Amino acid sequence: MPFPKPRESVASLPSYVPGARRAPSGAEPVKVSSNEVAFDPLPSVRAAIDAAGGLANRYPDMFATELTERIAERWGVETGAVAVGGGSVAVLGHALQAYCDPGDEVVYAWRSFEAYPILAPIAGATSVRVPLGASARHDLPAMAAAVTPRTKVAILCSPNNPTGPAIRRDEFEAFLAAVPDDLLVVLDEAYAEFIRDPDAVDGRDALARHPNVIVTRTFSKAYGLAGLRVGYAVGAPEVVGPIRACVTPFSVSGVAQAAALASLEAEDELLARVDAVVEERARVVAALADDGWSPPESQGNFVWLAAGDGADALVAHLASADPPILARGFAGDGVRVTVGSREENDHVLATLARYRDRY
Repeated sequence: MPFPKPRESVASLPSYVPGARRAPSGAEPVKVSSNEVAFDPLPSVRAAIDAAGGLANRYPDMFATELTERIAERWGVETGAVAVGGGSVAVLGHALQAYCDPGDEVVYAWRSFEAYPILAPIAGATSVRVPLGASARHDLPAMAAAVTPRTKVAILCSPNNPTGPAIRRDEFEAFLAAVPDDLLVVLDEAYAEFIRDPDAVDGRDALARHPNVIVTRTFSKAYGLAGLRVGYAVGAPEVVGPIRACVTPFSVSGVAQAAALASLEAEDELLARVDAVVEERARVVAALADDGWSPPESQGNFVWLAAGDGADALVAHLASADPPILARGFAGDGVRVTVGSREENDHVLATLARYRDRY
């Protein structure tokens, strides 16, 4: 029986591979595969979630008005400069829908966030992948050279997921100087709160100088709301307006809006947790280096192990531990390990040490 045929670009989409949730053995695993924070929601945020759940029979505020206002206030911009959606990945998808026609090009580094090669063809655009340079960093001169008259969007991921380095301010400015002023440059800062490199580009500062830049952020990582899906973009109102027009109606639930607002109120507590993750990240990276690994500098809540063709074997080794460790493998490239609790990290480090002894 014949079936309707999807667009060719959609039929050939790569699959997004989420972090594993269950160990093959069925045992309770240590889950360091999805870059979640290990902390439970704060009591104040939990209370907001519980209260908003009582209104689940009602549609949420379609425009996330209060949350948009609060974000705009914190960024020092007008509300029209903010687009709120179902996670920063959804907002990025809306940006590509707003700015790409069929045949247009989207330039991004590779390897980087695996949603990019999915979102571009969904918007009808063609992906242009530029290999990472030394130390698993964006090769921004090469990315600038890859821009053609057909390029409508360039995506810069800082810190880069899954490898970890942040883009430095000077190289970001050089890139902006080398590309056309009408190129939409998306600075994806999903892990910005974990950055401690003083030379890293800061999205807030970039917006003040470059009207063709938008910054995307999320409440999933540092704010611990991965399960509720809320993120946003900030930029010039003239640039963000078309993105707001593409946001799916009611895509941010009332529970998500309430939790995000409560998280902003409790920001000092949440950022103290981020400091704890950053401290653990430094300890883990130092331990890995002492054990012979050479992870690139990480400014996210994860570390990258460049295992090459041994990535699958390393993932399997971690999963064979007791308790099993679920890490995110990228076949042929490496393994990303989220920084978890101190106990979880100690278990990961001990298991990795056995891997090096074995191989």
